[in-house]
Amino acid sequence: MLDYRFPTALQMVLSVAMAEQMGKRSTSAILAYGLEANPSFIRKLMVPLTRDGIIVSTLGRTGSIHLGRPADEITLRDIYTSVIEDKKLWASRPDVAPRCLVSANVCWYFKAIANEAEQASLEVLEKRTVADALNELKQRDTSNCNPLPEPDIDNLCKKGR
Repeated sequence: MLDYRFPTALQMVLSVAMAEQMGKRSTSAILAYGLEANPSFIRKLMVPLTRDGIIVSTLGRTGSIHLGRPADEITLRDIYTSVIEDKKLWASRPDVAPRCLVSANVCWYFKAIANEAEQASLEVLEKRTVADALNELKQRDTSNCNPLPEPDIDNLCKKGR
């Protein structure tokens, strides 16, 4: 099964950073709408991101989500390790009966390769910050999109009553 926690969390943090640059408000409802994601999934990802100081959230009618520290101090590795936690990039097969050279040694061999690949991935993510990512997105933008209007939360709430 594919794990979408990291790409979703990355998009969340980048969206919050962009909103801050534009002087706009971020909420879990706005993020869920922009990411076309389930609001409960967004709130679930907010827990580790908040715990690790990547984002901060204020409650209430005028509540908002902000970066927990400057965008140039948050690496993509910070976001990855926050939401993925201890889950490995690749899982090895459980130990199998040692019936031949391959079956007797493939487990430790695969674990070594998986650890090396994970370290390389983390090193790549460590070199990029949220500020770097936003700048690159702006420079290479091919969207021709207009900024999304901020949803009128008050009217949405009134309609639900």
